[in-house]
Parts: sequence; C-alpha cells; structure tokens
Amino acid sequence: MLKHSKYVIAAAALSLSFTAFGAGTHGHGHGAGAATGEPADASEATRTITVAMYDNYYEPETINVQKGEVVRFVVENHGQLVHEFNIGTADTHAAHQAEMTMMVKHGVIQGGTINHAMMEMDMGDGHSMKHDDPNSVLLEAGQSGELVWRFSGDATLEFACNVPGHYQAGMYGDVKFQQ
Repeated sequence: MLKHSKYVIAAAALSLSFTAFGAGTHGHGHGAGAATGEPADASEATRTITVAMYDNYYEPETINVQKGEVVRFVVENHGQLVHEFNIGTADTHAAHQAEMTMMVKHGVIQGGTINHAMMEMDMGDGHSMKHDDPNSVLLEAGQSGELVWRFSGDATLEFACNVPGHYQAGMYGDVKFQQ
C-alpha cells in the first residue's frame, strides 16, 4: 500500500466532505481497555517519543515499547486536516471510528478545524461528542498535544487516526513489544 500517495491523501480529504453514517458517541470508553494499558503520569515516563502526523501517515510508522513501560508521546499535527493519535486494538479502532463518524456528521470535525462548542452538545443519551479518551489526542492542523501511556496489557496494539477515511487510507502504525 502506498501510504504517502497524493491520491490517497486527496481521497481521504474528500471523505471529510461527504455525509457519513454511523452510530455511537464519545465518552463510552471505546478507546482504551485493560488489554491496551492505562494512562500514566508524565513523571513516570522513561522516555518521550515525538509523533508527527501528516495527511495521511505518521512518522514514525512503528513504535517499539517494553511491557510495563511508560511513554510520553508528544504528538504534532503537520497535516492540513484534523488528525487523531489513538492507541488501541484493531477492534477498539473499529468501534471508535463510528464515534468519529458522528463527529463529522454533526459538524464537530470540519476539515482542518474542530468546532469545540459542538463537542459539548448532548447527543440525547446524556453523552457528548467530547473527545476525552485518555488513550487519544485529537488535533487541529498545526496543533500539538501530549499523551502519557503505560503499556501494561498484552493485546496486539496499533496507533491510528480514526477520522473517517484516514485509517482506511493507511493512517495507522504498529506498537511492537520488545523483549
């Protein structure tokens, strides 16, 4: 797969302009579980990894960790679109993509910007569109953020952007456990 192809980038950008269909809301905990690890305090981090997000790939594309290691991620969005850095399994990413689809459908994510006021909108079930999972950072074009994670689980992990079309265009990478 050509992750860096200009055609893939254009297709992903177009995907944001179409109405998407899906179900789910943020705040239901689809991002993290015991198998993936848990949030940690920055003072516990043994190292810092800078992750650059582009339209539509990451640098680095693979992250090596030790089981039990606490890593501080500094995430920078160098792309022109809103992007996400989310640590999880393939299944948690699939579930989270439905939530992200709702964010696009309701206008919370609009190309390179986030409508922060709409993130607080009640979806009618007591949940909002707020993107506050501890294993995830959602950034507008040009922004940077931080995530601190303890890799204590035993699941096969990847990091991904779950904005509609981005994962499918190749915006994901592997988390590999080292001995």
